Order: sequence, then C-alpha cells, then structure tokens
Amino acid sequence: MNKIYLGSHVSMSSPDFYLGSVRSALEWGENTFMFYTGAPQNSYRLPLERLKIEEGRKLLKENNIDESKIIVHAPYLINLGSKEKIDNYELAKKLVINELQRTKAFGCKTLVLHPGNHLKASKIEGLNNIVEGLNYIFENDNTDVKIALETMSGKGSELGTTFEDINYIINNCKYSDRLGVCLDTCHINDYGYDVRDIDHILDEFNQIIGLEKLLVVHVNDSKNPIGAHKDRHDNIGYGTIGFETLSKYIHHPLLINVPKILETPYVNEKPPYKKEVEMLLNNAFEDNWRENL
Repeated sequence: MNKIYLGSHVSMSSPDFYLGSVRSALEWGENTFMFYTGAPQNSYRLPLERLKIEEGRKLLKENNIDESKIIVHAPYLINLGSKEKIDNYELAKKLVINELQRTKAFGCKTLVLHPGNHLKASKIEGLNNIVEGLNYIFENDNTDVKIALETMSGKGSELGTTFEDINYIINNCKYSDRLGVCLDTCHINDYGYDVRDIDHILDEFNQIIGLEKLLVVHVNDSKNPIGAHKDRHDNIGYGTIGFETLSKYIHHPLLINVPKILETPYVNEKPPYKKEVEMLLNNAFEDNWRENL
C-alpha cells in the first residue's frame, strides 16, 4: 500500500534512550524517524543493553510503525575517502561495521553514511578509497543492513556531491546490492542542482543511479543560494528552496514509500518538527509559523 513516511531526526538520550526517541516521534505525529546510536561527533557508544531497545520496539509495534522505515545515521567523523592517516582509515572501516551491527539490533534496515573527503588525494583516488573501504566492510559484516550514501553539498574536498560520484561508488563496489542513496534537498541545492525542478532531478537520478536505489530523502530547506557549497539547513518554508518545492518531494508519486526525514534547526531551542510535519502532510504552509512556535 502506498503511504507517506515522514519524520525527523530525534535525539536518543538518557534516561529513556530509544524508548524516548520513539515517544518523541509519536508526539510529533511522525511514522518514521532518524537517530544516531550515539553522539554523532565521536565514536563512543553505550552498550546496546542499556539503550531500552526492546521497550522502544514494543512501542513502535503498538502504534503500527514499520521499523524497517526507521533510519540510522552513522557518526560524522567517519571518512573512507582518504588514506592520508591510515590509522583513521582503518578505524573508519571498523566504526561502520560496528554501526551496521548496532543498526541491526534496533530492527532497522538502513544506515546513512557521508561518503567522505579525499583531502590531499585526487577525487578518483578518494572514490576508490571509499570503494575499497566498503568492500572490506561488507566482507566483514554479517548483517543485511544497507548503507545509504548521502549526497553532499561540496564543502572542501567532499565526495558524493554528484549523482555520478555516487553511481561510481555503487557500480565499483563488489556488494552493490548493499548500497543505496540518501538524497538531501539542501545538499543538492547547495552543490548546484536545481532542486526546484523535481521531475528533472528524479529523471536524472533514475538515469544515472536508478530510483530503486533511493532509500531515504532528507527534506531540508537551505539558507544558501543554489551552488553555494555551504550546507546550512533552514526550517521548512524559510529558506531559498521554499515550502512548495519541499512539499512536492513529500507527495511526489515516485517517492511514495521512501522515508523522508527532516533535519531542520531548532527554534528557540525547541524542536519544530511537529509543525513542519503537519504542514507538509497537509500540503499547506502556515505563515509566520516559526515566530509563533
């Protein structure tokens, strides 16, 4: 059955951990969400038995939430694109394997990963480093969790900024069936794609990669003009992309059944997701909603 799956990034913190994440998503009217299994900025991870996973999964089941649509995001510090510091490269591979195993423990099927940065290496060397790293990861991983490579905005030496980059990684990986894509609206706008022409974007994506590989969409407005290479998210309807365009990504028939995740900024230290989800599901923008939050 066709269904819109829409949610946001939710935190997972003590004392309720995953149970608290599920409660937040339900409170905000979401039927999917994305979380990190620990702090996104570092590799420290609490043991799984402390995270109230079974309690969270029970609450999901009670509310008829399909946990296969829930998304996990890998920590930011992972960089498979550079071997400049070989210890960091080896650690990155081990961290991804650990995150795949943790993702599986939550009953989730998709781990979003930033492809990496090539730093002082050439772009093609960086892409090949990612392929080599992913081959090692999948050879040593015993789960069925897929990695969704995220489209990036082009800051510094980021890789995965174009559909061709992503396609190169997927096609050259021995385990291409374990790879997919996370399309981020802010990132592709900031890189230089005309995110407003959704039909062209999806057609180009389909021709280069294939829509069957699109596992998740990050729905974010942008503080920047197209091609700025900056990656600064804005709240829905307050950025340069605009509500009308972002709502099209929610309701487009080719994207039905693809989980869509908001990563927009807090407003006055409060999460804006309940209002943003409501507006997007209803395809109706409320003027000055952020000021009235």
